[in-house]
Amino acid sequence: MDVKIESSWKDALAPEFEKPYFASLVRFLHAEKAAGKVIYPPGSLIFRAFDLTPVDQVKVVILGQDPYHNPGEAMGLSFSVPDGVRTPPSLRNIFQEIEADMGIRMSGRPNLEAWARQGVLLLNSILTVEGGLAASHRNIGWQEFTDAVIRYLNDHCNGIVFLLWGNFAKAKSALIDPSRHHVLTAAHPSPLAGGAFFGCRHFSRANQLLVEEGKTPINWQL
Repeated sequence: MDVKIESSWKDALAPEFEKPYFASLVRFLHAEKAAGKVIYPPGSLIFRAFDLTPVDQVKVVILGQDPYHNPGEAMGLSFSVPDGVRTPPSLRNIFQEIEADMGIRMSGRPNLEAWARQGVLLLNSILTVEGGLAASHRNIGWQEFTDAVIRYLNDHCNGIVFLLWGNFAKAKSALIDPSRHHVLTAAHPSPLAGGAFFGCRHFSRANQLLVEEGKTPINWQL
C-alpha cells in the first residue's frame, strides 16, 4: 500500500502498511468520509509527527492518546494545536511544569512543531478521531500501528527518552527495553489528575539523560 509518510518511516514501517489491519483501517476512514463524517486531523496531517521527526532524529517520545476532536485543533502532533487556537488545559499544565522545572518563561504559543523539529516525536497512540467524539477511533487499528512504531524505535535505536503520562501511556512501557532506553512516567497533565503531574521535572531530566547519551538537549522554550 502506498502511504504518504516521511521516507525513513515509510521504510521502517513498510511491513505494517502491508498487513490486513492497515488496509481495513484505510477502508474505514474512506467509508466514514464518504458517509459525510468529519475526521480530524485533515488527511495531510495524519502523519505530521513522522514527517517532522525522521527515525534517525528521534531523541524523545511524548505519547498522547488521540487527537483533539474540536474544529481547528488537531494537527497530527500529540498535545499540540495550531497558533491562534486556545491552549488546551493539559498543554497549559505542561507549560506550567516547564516553567517551574527549567526556570524559563513560555510564550504560551500552543504549536509544538519546534519541539518536533528538534527530535521530539509527538506521537498519539490513535491518529484520527471523528469530530466531536473523543476516542471514537480507538478500535480501528491505529494502536496496533503505533505500538509497531514504539517497537521499531525500541529495537533499532538507543538512548531515547520516553515520557509516558497517565495510565494509558504508562501501559506502553511494556514495549520498551529499559536497558536500551529511558522511561519517565508521571500522572497525566490533564486538570482531571488534580495537579499530580506537577513536580515530575521530566523536561530537565530528559535533557540530563540526553546529555549523558552524548545528544543535544531539547530547547523546550517556545
